[in-house]
Amino acid sequence: MTAVLDALARALRDLFQPRVLWVVVWPMLAAGLLWLVLAAVFWTTFSGWIALGLDKLGVQAWLTGLEPAWIANGIQALLHLLFYVPLVYLTALVITALFGTTALIRIVAERTYPELVREHGGSLVGSLWNAAIALVLFVALWVVTLPLWLLGVGVIVPFVAAAYLNQRLFRYDAIAEHASPAEMAELFRNARGGWWGLGVLTGLLQFVPLLNLLGPVFAALAFIHYGLARLDRQRKCSAA
Repeated sequence: MTAVLDALARALRDLFQPRVLWVVVWPMLAAGLLWLVLAAVFWTTFSGWIALGLDKLGVQAWLTGLEPAWIANGIQALLHLLFYVPLVYLTALVITALFGTTALIRIVAERTYPELVREHGGSLVGSLWNAAIALVLFVALWVVTLPLWLLGVGVIVPFVAAAYLNQRLFRYDAIAEHASPAEMAELFRNARGGWWGLGVLTGLLQFVPLLNLLGPVFAALAFIHYGLARLDRQRKCSAA
């Protein structure tokens, strides 16, 4: 746990560097613009899906009969927004992992681990494959656990899903440039508790309004610090 907290503290220290702040901004802008375009092009389709879901839950009939009409329209607009914001955040998270982590690794490595040798055990294909698996299992976790909402324990699903997604999405990219394939496999196996601990703590941040705008980059920095620190210690232990 000490290593996890140290990684979080170092990530917070690095978060407000000018070079880091740019990585905070552009994935959010790119994700927001992407979903804004998709929403404009497929608005009728998306609205139909939401209406169908509400109809299955028996909510659409209630909204149709609600007076005055502007209240129903306002509720429907709010529901659209509630779908839009998580999609933007999730997309920004993936963009940060795939395209922003390299710049963040450079910043962290230059400052804290300048002598750590790069073995290039990961690859862009590996990163894309890892992100695809993370997203598929993330969605599957939501779908499989839908019945839990009926039992009242479904409220824990977002937190578990966020923890899983963060630890699966960022752990690969955090050490892909420095670790060899064998070292990556060993770190994934032996540091499982630490990866999940970071996943839980960084995942909670996405549920805090405004602070969640910093969430993707803060998570990436924390995983980079944790991964490189564990890799450095692992190599020193092997050399001893």
